[in-house]
Amino acid sequence: MLRIDNLGKRYDDLLVFQGLTRSFAPGCVALCEELSTGKSTLLGMVAGVIAPDEGGVWIDGHSMAETPLQAKARLAYVPDDCLAFPAQTGRGLLQQLAAEKNAALDEAVFDWADRLGLTPHLDKRFEQMSTGTRRKVYLTAAALGTPAVVVADGPGNGLDAPARAALAEQFKAWSRDRVVLFASHDPELVRACGAEVVELASLGAARQF
Repeated sequence: MLRIDNLGKRYDDLLVFQGLTRSFAPGCVALCEELSTGKSTLLGMVAGVIAPDEGGVWIDGHSMAETPLQAKARLAYVPDDCLAFPAQTGRGLLQQLAAEKNAALDEAVFDWADRLGLTPHLDKRFEQMSTGTRRKVYLTAAALGTPAVVVADGPGNGLDAPARAALAEQFKAWSRDRVVLFASHDPELVRACGAEVVELASLGAARQF
């Protein structure tokens, strides 16, 4: 469902990593290194928001480089920075993303929002929300449609305890039939969702910043 092949990235003279290669079957996979090793860079590449210098990404058989629209249609992405649209409301962003994915903004999505504790904040603008509430909007958006791959950068950051517990349950449910790839320094979340812990160094020649 997710394949990365010989991925490499360099910023000027700084080599972030090279040769990252792996095929991912359905399940939860967590990147947990404490030091900066390029985790966000890798997740951004998988999500199609950062271009690799070499190698490629395939989402459900679609090349992110050659057929990005088809690849992104099978992907859900929760970025580290959830303030891309300060004046947008949470409900407005969900409606926008649902339209882009040709997906229904249905009762199941709103039920997930409610379990996260997001419902009372849906009509606030992002600039009015806390960091955790902004993240809850993007986590809710990950339930739109039927993505084959869910990518999340620090999904538990800023969440209250009930929301973290709901997130772990949802990640476990999603991982039955899709890839859930996330970066986290929250060992309780990693354990609760039964994630396989992977280090970038095991995927190729990763370098630390």
